[in-house]
Amino acid sequence: MGFPGAAPRLAVAAPPPAHPAPPGDLLGSPGDWAPAATSLGSFGLLPVCLDRDLALLAQWMNDPAVAAFWELAGPESVTAAHLRDQLDGDGRSVPCLGVLDGTPMSYWEIYRADLDPLARHYPARPHDTGVHLLVGGIADRGRGVGTTLLRAVADLVLDNRPQCPRVIAEPDLRNTPSVSAFLSAGFRFHAEVDLPDKRAALMVRDRALRNLL
Repeated sequence: MGFPGAAPRLAVAAPPPAHPAPPGDLLGSPGDWAPAATSLGSFGLLPVCLDRDLALLAQWMNDPAVAAFWELAGPESVTAAHLRDQLDGDGRSVPCLGVLDGTPMSYWEIYRADLDPLARHYPARPHDTGVHLLVGGIADRGRGVGTTLLRAVADLVLDNRPQCPRVIAEPDLRNTPSVSAFLSAGFRFHAEVDLPDKRAALMVRDRALRNLL
């Protein structure tokens, strides 16, 4: 897989929810989801802990290939502020490390797309769940790793969030390797959307089609 990052979070104020969310049911606990067996090994999500993970995540964010799309290069405080926005929020976005056979090697944001600013730009459905991804290590890029992990995480979302009808992503349209990886992972291209910070490819993996694509 030749892409280091799928998309940054939108740097705009959250809109009113597109659909009311039942109390206590925003995302659940991705850290409690059982790991997925993949062709690469056992893969799971570990919610970010700033004290433990900040140095590693800031290192990844300062990789020029990552910074070009995430725009979080700079001192650790830049990455920390981005993470605290989620960690101190109401649970509509959960930052996680992707752990492959015990080794952290990617960063994920699992978020409620229907409660996100993204919902202003597409016809959101209740419990739509979005994903952002970056693969941290250069050695893990360009060999299909991202495709395998995207499919695994989409399956984890659908398996553990029965109310979720589809998994959403919005990679930068210029990031063609990322768009290609989503397509190979069973997502379909839905539309081009103009977001505040980019023109994006809206990618969708439908629950009803998960075994067909």
